[in-house]
Amino acid sequence: MRRALTALAALSVAAAVLPVAAQAQTTPRDRQSGQQAEPEQRSRTPRIAPLRRRANAGPCPYVKVLYDAARYVELADDRATIANVGYTGEIEGVSADCEYREADPIRLDMQILFDLGRGAQATDDRKTYRYWVAVTERNSAILAKEYFDLPVNFEGQRETSVREERTIVIPRADVSTSGSNFEILIGFDVTPQMAEFNRSGSRFRVNAGAPQTQTPPSE
Repeated sequence: MRRALTALAALSVAAAVLPVAAQAQTTPRDRQSGQQAEPEQRSRTPRIAPLRRRANAGPCPYVKVLYDAARYVELADDRATIANVGYTGEIEGVSADCEYREADPIRLDMQILFDLGRGAQATDDRKTYRYWVAVTERNSAILAKEYFDLPVNFEGQRETSVREERTIVIPRADVSTSGSNFEILIGFDVTPQMAEFNRSGSRFRVNAGAPQTQTPPSE
């Protein structure tokens, strides 16, 4: 495949705020946490509808969430305790579809569902998260990478969900270049400490540090 495929055109589409309760993300590997972090308990279908499939000249690019950047957890003093949790986030699900014919570029439409939370160290109702979308030659080099801001207003709540809709356009060298030659990676813009926390398998749920509701005893 020609190396001329080195451009990514990213078109921003308005994000929609969904007032649904945030829950934990499931991942393909087992996670084991420290004393304060919770292990993964179960898996479930992401709360995001699949996009309508279209007939193409070939298969769509692979779309994945990078494990090291799938979660965003702010920890005061880099100490993994409930009391030190600030803002949190998880990429809950991704739905994607593409379209291309003859020698046209690949148009890829995505929906990305984020679950976001505020812990004990979060002092403001507003937070601007940052995430990225990268196009790679499959199992090889990154061709392009774009960063996006995700402004969130919790409106007094400890948890919220946001759905982002993004469209990217991938040029093709010629008609023989299939979408399966590309891979789309998505992740939060995290610090090295956050990435290491994610790699270790430790985690906090989105609502870590939120006050727990007491259930009144039955009479």
